[in-house]
Amino acid sequence: MCQPCKDKHEEALFKQPPQDGECPICFLTLPSLLTGRKYQTCCGKIICSGCIHAVNKMDNDAKCPFCRVPTPDEDESIERAKKRVEMDDAEAIRSFGCFYAEGIYGLPQNYEKAVELWHRAGKLGSVESYHNIGNAYYFGRGVERDEKKAKHYYELAAIGGYVSARYNLGIVVEENSGKMRIALNHHMIAAGCGHDKSLEVIREFYMNGHATKDDYAKALRAHQKYIDGIKSAQRDEAAAYDNDEYRYR
Repeated sequence: MCQPCKDKHEEALFKQPPQDGECPICFLTLPSLLTGRKYQTCCGKIICSGCIHAVNKMDNDAKCPFCRVPTPDEDESIERAKKRVEMDDAEAIRSFGCFYAEGIYGLPQNYEKAVELWHRAGKLGSVESYHNIGNAYYFGRGVERDEKKAKHYYELAAIGGYVSARYNLGIVVEENSGKMRIALNHHMIAAGCGHDKSLEVIREFYMNGHATKDDYAKALRAHQKYIDGIKSAQRDEAAAYDNDEYRYR
C-alpha cells in the first residue's frame, strides 16, 4: 500500500465511527448489544428491546411492534427471512450465513456457504458480516486461517462502526503484536461506543503503565456518555424483566 493510501486508511480507521441507527419506534440510538435489539423478518426493521417488551406487555398475542404482524412460529420466520434474502436484505442474508455457520433451522453446517453469504451481506452494507468474515479467517473456519485477512475484515467492520470488531483489533491483532498504543486507540474508540470489555482493558493498561490516568478518565466519560444516550426507562424495564433476552448494555 502506498503511503498516501496508507495515511487515508489510517485516518478512516481511527476517526469516530458512525453510530448505530435509531429504533424506528422510540427513535433512540439502537444498543450495540444484540440482546438489546432484534431484527424483524416481517418488515425488515431492527427494533430495540424496550419497544419489543412494551408491545408484548400490551398485546395478548405478540405482534411486531412496527408493522403489527403477529409473531410467526419458527418455520414461518425462516420462510419470511428467505423472502427478504431474495430482496437483497443485508441483515437477512447475514442471518442466513449465521444459520449455516451454526447448522441450525434445518440447514447443514457449512462454513464455506456462511462466508459466501457474509461477503454478499457485507457488500450490501452489513458491517457485522465483515466482522464474521474476520472471525472466519482468524479461526480458520470455512477458509484457510490468515491473520492478515482477518485484520483486513475486522478493520472494514470497525470503520463501519461495529464495536466488537474494534475490540478484536485491540486484543487479537495489535496488542498481541506488541503495538500497545495502537491497541489502546482501538479500545478507546470501543469504550466510547459502550464496549464494557474495552473499558476493562483500558483500566488494565492504566494499571500496567500502557495508558495514562487521563486516558482512563477520558474512556470512562465517553463510555458513560454512550450509556446515557441509549438508556431509557422502557429499556431498563425490559432488561429487569429478562436480562438474558433484553439486556442492552
